[in-house]
Amino acid sequence: MTTTIVAIDTPSLGDRSYLVHDGRVAFVVDPQRDIDRMLAAADGAGVRITHVFETHIHNDYVTGGFALAQQTGAQYFVNAADVVSFDRTPISGGDVVDVSPELRVRVVATPGHTFTHVSYVLEGDEPAVFSGGSLLFGSTGRPDLLGPEHTHALAHHQFASARSLARELPNATVVMPTHGFGSFCSATATTSGVTGSTIGTERLSNPALTRSEEDYVAEIIAGLDAYPAYYVHMGPANSHGPSGPDLSPPLQADKPELLRRLHAGEWLVDLRSRSAFAVGHVPGTFNFGLDGQFATYLGWLIPWGTPVTLLGEGPEQVAEAQRELVRIGIDSPSAAATGEPRDWTDGPLGHFERATFADLAQVLHHRRVTVLDVRRVSEWRESHIDGAVHVPLHRLLESLGDLPTGEVWIHCAGGYRASIAASFLVANNHQQVVAVDDSFSDHAATAGLVLVSEHVLTD
Repeated sequence: MTTTIVAIDTPSLGDRSYLVHDGRVAFVVDPQRDIDRMLAAADGAGVRITHVFETHIHNDYVTGGFALAQQTGAQYFVNAADVVSFDRTPISGGDVVDVSPELRVRVVATPGHTFTHVSYVLEGDEPAVFSGGSLLFGSTGRPDLLGPEHTHALAHHQFASARSLARELPNATVVMPTHGFGSFCSATATTSGVTGSTIGTERLSNPALTRSEEDYVAEIIAGLDAYPAYYVHMGPANSHGPSGPDLSPPLQADKPELLRRLHAGEWLVDLRSRSAFAVGHVPGTFNFGLDGQFATYLGWLIPWGTPVTLLGEGPEQVAEAQRELVRIGIDSPSAAATGEPRDWTDGPLGHFERATFADLAQVLHHRRVTVLDVRRVSEWRESHIDGAVHVPLHRLLESLGDLPTGEVWIHCAGGYRASIAASFLVANNHQQVVAVDDSFSDHAATAGLVLVSEHVLTD
């Protein structure tokens, strides 16, 4: 029989899960919490899920592994060294699991992303390695999520694990990581655009396989940047065997109820595009559009446990946002409303201007304005506008009182984070706010803005 591997992407979190089957039975690797997608994939293929494998206790999302195993009756495989509060089938490096005569899985210890991380090698004529947060496309998983006291040791483990996989597996082995598609669990926290790779390809390009150990460790540690604050809640949730998600529609709120929730300190989150939000929105609401890394940034910024009310153009938008949120453990929004801002308030609407880097360059010739850069530290160090004020988005709420008064032009790399930041500023009574909705890499320099880095000054 032919072995089939189905990748199930979660682009907003930068992750992949996998369904692997022989036409009759299947195993799953690192499922997301919304397991209905995995169940639908198995049903569409006409196969039965009998085994569920976790590469590690995840830090960036709530797993669906426990719930999937409970619902399907599958065996649930978690490293024997992981401390968990549920029944599982313990596995260790060197173990072999025969899912079926065609699906033989070998467990390889690959510490580095965590101390107990494992990878799974699908043996046979077309081998593949499900490498989780170990060997990624052109990178590796970051080694600092367990705390700074472990970062150096884990970086060395990550190097050794990557070398071990490359040494043991043939060049044709397909590499199938869980992270690395924009996930902040990747050491580089970037999306390279690469959708597939092999051990042979990684041997030629992956820093863990092309650098010396000393250079790799120094490079990976120097390149680490901030990661989402909600990560601290994911490990404990996953160690306790999280339940499946509740995706039932939230309570519908009318105008008075929305106003009450706003005054009570709830977060009213507007899911519409940044262009729609800028034109008109309910004052005091925040813009986290569904067209970007919605769950990542909302989960990063919101004080954990704050009630959330979702504002969307229709029920489908609210349902999509709700699905995104349960993946990171924000369950059951307290309320929702659909339509447009006039359906949500009788008061005047808030708004702010949108512009390009060319507009900013023109303005700077005529008057003084504050340029606020809300990108991450690594982005700022690489290149930024001379004279700009730098406050990474995840630190903006704590810094609102320190921002200059007057006209503020906000930018990020492409416009998504700038709109989030603009929504915070206008909600906190900043009167003159402009969000730059433009590509920094493509247009900032060509617009004539003076860019500086830590080392080079260029016009």
